[in-house]
Amino acid sequence: MSVAASLPHEPVAALPERRGGQAWRRFLRHRLALFGVAAIVLLVVACAIGPSLIPYDDLRIDMRHRFQAPFAGPHLLGSDMLGRDLLARLLQAGRISLTVGFVAMSVSTLIGVAVGLLAGFYGGVTGIVLMRFVDAVLCFPTIFLLLTLAALVSPGLGTITLIIGLTAWMEVARVVEGQIRSLRERDFAIAVEAMGASDSFLMLRELLPNAMAPIVVAATLNVARAMLLEAYVSYLGYGIQPPTPSWGNMLNNAQEYLTSAPWLALLPGAFITLAVSGFNFIGDGLRDALDPRMDLQQ
Repeated sequence: MSVAASLPHEPVAALPERRGGQAWRRFLRHRLALFGVAAIVLLVVACAIGPSLIPYDDLRIDMRHRFQAPFAGPHLLGSDMLGRDLLARLLQAGRISLTVGFVAMSVSTLIGVAVGLLAGFYGGVTGIVLMRFVDAVLCFPTIFLLLTLAALVSPGLGTITLIIGLTAWMEVARVVEGQIRSLRERDFAIAVEAMGASDSFLMLRELLPNAMAPIVVAATLNVARAMLLEAYVSYLGYGIQPPTPSWGNMLNNAQEYLTSAPWLALLPGAFITLAVSGFNFIGDGLRDALDPRMDLQQ
């Protein structure tokens, strides 16, 4: 009997399925990641359907119950300085903040993937120019760059989302460039290129799918980062403008009532912490689950 015949045979098609199953099981064993998933699902569902179930509108003024404390009156989580229901405003603000997070993440991921893919694939002068531009942009502190751009345009949901997306793509570009540059030298890429495949086919059909794991992790973490940036900018008065609520401008409006009505700051702060921690935990879980080195250890 030959040596090849004596070795256990495993279909090639079963390898991705097996690795996918192992990654899924590793993710399910990551308790903080599961907590993050539960927290984000709860927040998304609450913000999506919650405002329609509450008897109060987020803009309705109730002067008779100004500064009502949580669980001490008709407003479940209390009311603000104008008597507006705090729960309704928190859920409506969650819609704004989550929308900013997901849309800004999409913009930053698309730009970062495009720049990193071109730089890693072509290398040479093209790669050097693109990556030096990335390094130059990274030299500017993100929050100051964001505030400068926000001060130059009319603040609003669309503009602040676009600005955050345009200032958060550089890390994605560096991750993708490193992955593509490594994959470009692999045997499968060289074989596909030798068969006469076009550059676009090789980039989009062969290299990019094999680099999706770090991209997914970076995109997940970018949602949390975008939400934090929106909170920073809105807190400083350059983001979402009242009366439209966001967790950031709710903190801004509450800072002068920290001693008399601390719940006005604690509640939006708690929502920001829960959302950002949830996405960070999911990102950590995906990073551990999709790490190919984990397959070698098992």
